[in-house]
Amino acid sequence: MPYRMILILLGIVALVLAPLSQGNYGIYVLCSWLIFSIAAMGLNLTLGYAGQVSLAQAAFMGIGAYTTALMTMAGVHWSFAAAASMGLCFLVGLGLGYPALRVQHHLLAFVTLAFNTLVFLVLRNEEWLTGGSFGIVGIPRPSFFGIETTKQLSFYYFTLVVFLIVAVLFYGVVRSPWGRAFKALRENPIRANSLGVDIRRMTLLAFAIGSALGGLAGALAAPLVQFIDPPAFALVHSLKLLLMVMVGGAGYFFGPMLGAALVTVLPEFLRFTEGYYLMIYATTVLVLMVVCPTGLIGLGKRMVARFRPQRVERGDLKQGAQL
Repeated sequence: MPYRMILILLGIVALVLAPLSQGNYGIYVLCSWLIFSIAAMGLNLTLGYAGQVSLAQAAFMGIGAYTTALMTMAGVHWSFAAAASMGLCFLVGLGLGYPALRVQHHLLAFVTLAFNTLVFLVLRNEEWLTGGSFGIVGIPRPSFFGIETTKQLSFYYFTLVVFLIVAVLFYGVVRSPWGRAFKALRENPIRANSLGVDIRRMTLLAFAIGSALGGLAGALAAPLVQFIDPPAFALVHSLKLLLMVMVGGAGYFFGPMLGAALVTVLPEFLRFTEGYYLMIYATTVLVLMVVCPTGLIGLGKRMVARFRPQRVERGDLKQGAQL
């Protein structure tokens, strides 16, 4: 069995055992990490693999959260509400992808930033639908075949199952021809187009799939807290998700998970420093980005490459033999 598979299995075992030694708040932090990891995976597909800058991932979390909250409070089961949330975010993300066909880089970032602001204003001002600044309270947690997720531990395992399913599907996407097309789009769109890649289709798909994962994360966040309001999906949270992807390693499979752990879990471990924990956390992130702009995964690969013996090419061997 390859060592990578062994490490993955050990990681899954650790995730299963992690909440057993935690209280309700510790389990809540772990749930938040899994949910943000799903949202960051979607952004990683859009930004890290396809190279399309997006500052609207929190907006899609908001769309998914409010859609799920409204539907479940109306009596619809969570699974159907989550599917509807993902479908709606997929369609909205498809529409948001059209500006990416005409503008790139910082101009595209401004477009997605404006969209995030627009969604925030709609959530805050349309009180007849969203509750406005008061939000929505009393969102129910789902049950499956008589198994309730009302307790924090049971909801964690439910979130973990969803996270693992998403991770497997995401791995399949990035390893498929679609994934290779996304990477080609990121590296050089003109060359990708000359090789037969439909860059228009791939750009739209990158936005749509990434947005759908953001909607799923929102569908999980709503029953976790059982209360949602517009500030939870403001622009600052899109920047937070962007930080997760960049710190973990954009374009790497495990990058969003590590980045989400650093951004979500690390501040909780630093709370013993009282008023200094935010300064320590910010300094840690700054040092990491200066030392290794490719993130934690990139830093790890650099360290492994430094200690791994270099291969000797056959041409070098022949030249040495001639000498």
